[in-house]
Amino acid sequence: MLLGLDLGTGSVKALLLDERGAVAGTGSSACAVRSPRPGWAESDPEEWWLAAGEACRRALRGRAGEVAALGLSGQMHGVVLAGEGGRPLRPAVLWADTRAADQLDAYRRLPPHLRRALANPPAAGMAGPTLLWLREREPAAYAAARWALQPKDWLRMRITGEACSEPSDASATLLYDLAADRWSREAVRKLGLREELLPPLRPSAALCGELAPGAARHLGLPAGLPVACGGADTACAMLGTGLHAQGEVQLTVGTGAQIVAPRRGFAPDPSLRTHLYRAVSPGLYYAMAAVQNAGLALEWVRELLRVSWETLYEEAAAVPPGSGGVTFLPYISGERTPHLDPAARGAWVGLGLGCGRGHLLRAALEGVAFALRDALEALEGAGVEAPALRLAGGGSLGESWRRMLADVLGRPLAILPDEVASVASARGAALLAGMALGLYGGPEGLPAPRPERAVRPGEGAGRYEEAYRRFRELYPRLRGL
Repeated sequence: MLLGLDLGTGSVKALLLDERGAVAGTGSSACAVRSPRPGWAESDPEEWWLAAGEACRRALRGRAGEVAALGLSGQMHGVVLAGEGGRPLRPAVLWADTRAADQLDAYRRLPPHLRRALANPPAAGMAGPTLLWLREREPAAYAAARWALQPKDWLRMRITGEACSEPSDASATLLYDLAADRWSREAVRKLGLREELLPPLRPSAALCGELAPGAARHLGLPAGLPVACGGADTACAMLGTGLHAQGEVQLTVGTGAQIVAPRRGFAPDPSLRTHLYRAVSPGLYYAMAAVQNAGLALEWVRELLRVSWETLYEEAAAVPPGSGGVTFLPYISGERTPHLDPAARGAWVGLGLGCGRGHLLRAALEGVAFALRDALEALEGAGVEAPALRLAGGGSLGESWRRMLADVLGRPLAILPDEVASVASARGAALLAGMALGLYGGPEGLPAPRPERAVRPGEGAGRYEEAYRRFRELYPRLRGL
């Protein structure tokens, strides 16, 4: 058996997988995201640790002795400032955090060759700008830190006692030279950051230590269990769903959403509106359009209007496409693709006396779908062809939601099995553990799930065009207000 542990934004998931790729057990435990100030997004790493223990125990259910290795996956971009031994010095700063917007100017002043090597647009919430903010605004914590770790790398250090990272997470920090495939020491020095904060790099499928006795007791696993290095959640989701061939494109919907396309070579977007990161497989990259406000915005709307997910879908379905002229901008935590604007904010526009809760709910779903289409068009502008998409992620399971996405995006969606789509990153983490043990020859030899069916655009797909036009016009008109 292989165990995958995925540290997400709102929960930790554990997945027990047999060598043929069949699910033998799952577990999940929630963890909180806090916003002590406007634009901030933080989590307590110790809560991650408690959630990891609960998720593992739920997944194992008496089968701990059958586990051969553990792999990890985790949310990207964040920073855990840790002391010697991995003790967190402050709450973790997450990918949705926008406090480092002013620090992006330091990246714009970098020499052109360094900006090209980083291969990504400067964005608040990424590790590099966050570290600049911590250096300037919390100098005592910054000076006391031994490591600046990605979330899953902190979790692995808690499990094994060893600090390291790997290319798929490191390449999304704005501190990594994607062309040379290593930390960009020159960029780190130019930015005035401490080089020694960056952990050593290992391959994603390498063994990076063993389960320490104290961690083993907490997780309910045998001490000495081999631990694979792991990968970033998006890269692990690609592995978990069998996405490794150039020409395929996948939409993953969770707290945020990612549209990813494998790439065999280093080919950054010249316009720097989309991203290029390393995959977990050697030599493989992926182009990505990143949407911060997918499930994050819908969960905010659901809680604000006090409805269940079932009620949200039911009341939204009772309103025709276009939401009666109501438009929702989902930018409640800034936005990345295509706007790269940490100051972007959300809004419902077009309200009238005839509007009810259903109009607000439908407009929210449409607004997220429109944001995904906007991001997809940016990715296509960077040279990615996407005549069809594969659909994955825990935020992609509602059938009416799938039909709306197909209609708005205007292309068929290949639906992966629910038991794969909802835990794709954890599945990838488990498969990396198997690769680290030598059970699989490489990505091509992994057990890959097949799409169950396709959801195709319906006859009413064209009814969204006017609403999408309104959506596209609103952001530039409201920007800065």
